[in-house]
Amino acid sequence: MSLRRRYLPRGWYPDDPERLRALAASWAADLDPSLAGSAVAAVAPHAGWTFSGSLAAKAVSSLALPRPAASRPSEPPTLAVFGGHLPRGARPLAARESSFETPLGPLQADLELRSALDSSLGPALGLGSDDEGDNTVEVLLPLVAALQPGVRVLWLRAPNDESSIELGQALLAAASSLGREIACLGSTDLTHYGPNYGFAPKGRGAVAEAWVRGTNDRRFIDALLALDGKAALALGEAERSACSPGAAVAALAFALSCDVSDTRLIEYATSLDVRQDDSFVGYAAIAFIKEPT
Repeated sequence: MSLRRRYLPRGWYPDDPERLRALAASWAADLDPSLAGSAVAAVAPHAGWTFSGSLAAKAVSSLALPRPAASRPSEPPTLAVFGGHLPRGARPLAARESSFETPLGPLQADLELRSALDSSLGPALGLGSDDEGDNTVEVLLPLVAALQPGVRVLWLRAPNDESSIELGQALLAAASSLGREIACLGSTDLTHYGPNYGFAPKGRGAVAEAWVRGTNDRRFIDALLALDGKAALALGEAERSACSPGAAVAALAFALSCDVSDTRLIEYATSLDVRQDDSFVGYAAIAFIKEPT
């Protein structure tokens, strides 16, 4: 048994279990009740909890994680989390550990599904091993532990190209080959604007904020809401409107493979809602919903 230790320093999310549970529960309670447990996939931001934890909690709470099948009652549900920060042309990555450290105790990995996904992808796009420290998956795991207790996790990272679409599609094929029903979460922040990020095409102040909120971030969000993964990838890269568009698009591709029928923007915010600065980041939580049959 191998445990992946936390990489992020203190401050990204609470260390105290009681405070962590209380905070996650308070954020989840603000989710529109009609969205709770409704989504086969969702998009969540991955900044520190001070800035985007409330949106991420709502995305996690929107997921419909199935209970164990009657034929395999001891099998817990699985949540695949697509992280990012991988450039175009990179190989998709998966964690190889059997569990992941959180302040609420370890989350178990679904290694059987990892192996099936690797086989489903084939040698041309097989999974590499994710041995790097990265926030895009880790920062969401304590929310998963608090809001979806008992779930197993498949830790993945998707590159910013169309292989992310194949990755999302292959995930459903792999799960189906095991008779496994799952949900998934795509992790991305939106426009990184200002001098800290070397990107300020609209200067500073109110004009810049309005452009990020109403134009740059909105175009990327609208592409996801329109279920257009290729457009979202292109916009995220060309317009710098997402740091990990491949992760969001992998979640969308999985949802489309599940015949998703509705999309909802759960919430949008920027870091300016918490702290005023010339440099700021956009965040969105989005749900991909399959109507019950």
